[in-house]
Amino acid sequence: MRWTDTSRPTFTSPVTTSGKSAGQRWRADAPPATAVTVDVIALTVRSERLEVLLVRRAEEPHRSTWSLPGGFVRPTEDLPDAAARQLADKAGISDLAAHLEQLGTYGAPDRDPRGRVITVAYLAFAPACGLPRPAHGVAGVSWCAVSEFGLDDPPASRRPDAPRLAFDHEAILAAGVERARAKLEYSALGTAFCTEPFTAADLRRVYEAVWAVPLDPRNFWRKVSSTPGLLVPVPGLSVPGLTGGRPAGRFRRGSATMLHPPILRPHRPDTGPA
Repeated sequence: MRWTDTSRPTFTSPVTTSGKSAGQRWRADAPPATAVTVDVIALTVRSERLEVLLVRRAEEPHRSTWSLPGGFVRPTEDLPDAAARQLADKAGISDLAAHLEQLGTYGAPDRDPRGRVITVAYLAFAPACGLPRPAHGVAGVSWCAVSEFGLDDPPASRRPDAPRLAFDHEAILAAGVERARAKLEYSALGTAFCTEPFTAADLRRVYEAVWAVPLDPRNFWRKVSSTPGLLVPVPGLSVPGLTGGRPAGRFRRGSATMLHPPILRPHRPDTGPA
């Protein structure tokens, strides 16, 4: 593999010994041609549903297919910087970088038809924001409902018209959604989806959207209010109650990063234990 520009590698046949084919015996100074990419699962809650940022590919492979925003890592670039750059380059979004966290590494030999490509997946969380704009090298960009992909459905019952993503991005998306669901149980991640100031009902709707289950409002309030430093009241700000009762207080996220005790995810009736 040789680098021909600042962002994209060109795959070349590696040097072998004894006339053996690629994939058999490698010279010590000629490692296998491998490229590294980053892919970003950017999640938000819009209109009370969990959504993921997707881009429509403008080039082969998988031209015109939706995929996670991502691309090749530059030779002098660190992985988190590459993930933030891909969000900015592909979707014109630059305010999610502070919420990036590494999800995992994916390296199946046949995951990319261009050659041996290993990708490092990152998660990004953000409050609901405006529509992204198509940027460099993409044919379209959009927030899409995670529920459309049937991630919670058994393979045998998945809708035949469910959308498909390029490469192995459906598996990466499923892992990212499960990570977000698990982190809601024990961390303050839910507040990252809320635009400040927010109400307890706003935060509950985040949990309901990510977990895809309804929650009892009173029980939820009792649990989140029992963690010191999770919610900081904003003085003088309140909104009328939905039923005409006492106004609901508004909050900003506090310094707490973990929930004590954790908020356990309810079982979904159609899937059994989560």
